[in-house]
Amino acid sequence: MPLYFEDLQVGQQFETVGRTVTNHDVMTFAGLSGDFNQLHTNDEFAKGTAYGQRIAHGILVLAIAGGLTQRLGLFDGTTRALLGIEWKFNGAVLLNDTIRVRMSVASLRPTSRGDAGVVARRYEVFNQRDELVQEGTFTALVAMRPKA
Repeated sequence: MPLYFEDLQVGQQFETVGRTVTNHDVMTFAGLSGDFNQLHTNDEFAKGTAYGQRIAHGILVLAIAGGLTQRLGLFDGTTRALLGIEWKFNGAVLLNDTIRVRMSVASLRPTSRGDAGVVARRYEVFNQRDELVQEGTFTALVAMRPKA
């Protein structure tokens, strides 16, 4: 059941299932975005980097994090607009790492129109070693329950 603005409380936390980031994901993203940086697409080049192997695009991981939280179904039909993203890339996601997201409600503010509210959702992306690899805030406009 989707959540409306009134259903939310600052500090509420939700956690997603894990998802493994594969070579197919990385190469598909490279094709879609046009970002063929060798760090992501060339095994031999990547062996000579600090990571010793190819890594996922940071923006790909951000997109997967958004998709993982969407799978929770918390805001299906109640999110009206994405207003902004603030994001930090703390560590690399290696091919075949499994990531999960802890999302928490950071702040709530009703709009002056009274039919929606601004919700800041804090995202923390962890790999299978519980390392925080990315974090940030998605700010969205979320509907209030329709007046009867």
